Amino acid sequence: MERPGTDLAEKAGTAMHEDDEGRIDAAEQLAEHNPHAAAEAFSAIACDGGVDDETRLSAAEQLAALDPRAAAPACLAIACDDEVGDEVRLSAAEALATANPLAAAPACLAIARDHGVGDEVRLSAAEALATANPLAAAPACLAIACDVEVGDEVRLSAAEALAAVDPVAAAPACLAIARDEAVGSQVRLSATEQLAALDASA
Repeated sequence: MERPGTDLAEKAGTAMHEDDEGRIDAAEQLAEHNPHAAAEAFSAIACDGGVDDETRLSAAEQLAALDPRAAAPACLAIACDDEVGDEVRLSAAEALATANPLAAAPACLAIARDHGVGDEVRLSAAEALATANPLAAAPACLAIACDVEVGDEVRLSAAEALAAVDPVAAAPACLAIARDEAVGSQVRLSATEQLAALDASA
């Protein structure tokens, strides 16, 4: 006799005969009968580049809720895929930061360092990492603060976010802004003041 959920597992894992919505529906139903198989199904959907962005994200988020430890590869697959929309990539990184903070660094860093991603999304990824895993935030915040193509206010926000969690690592970020003559005078002043505050607290 066939075990309950076997058909659902086949549907959830089959790209050829099921549309995206059908696959995720099957995975959701499978979660009620066989959480382990459902986790595998959600992971397969999230990692499938042929599936639409929102469905991949939904699968990754449901996987994170079902099995946080298994969510990292799925969320990373989305966050590091430059063919996926910026907001969806960010949502995947944030979901991972919530479910498994120690595994979030590569996902957030991939977005924060990606020059093809919008400034605000890059900043949000760095801030999410600073909250989830402060010790891993420096490379992400520095990538933004030192990027002359990024808007002045966003660069300053990245430096300030880093200063809040890792003052020692924040000095180069503040200095890069303060020394940049192309940056607005008020933002340069704020960076200089932040740098002075860091020196005073050292």
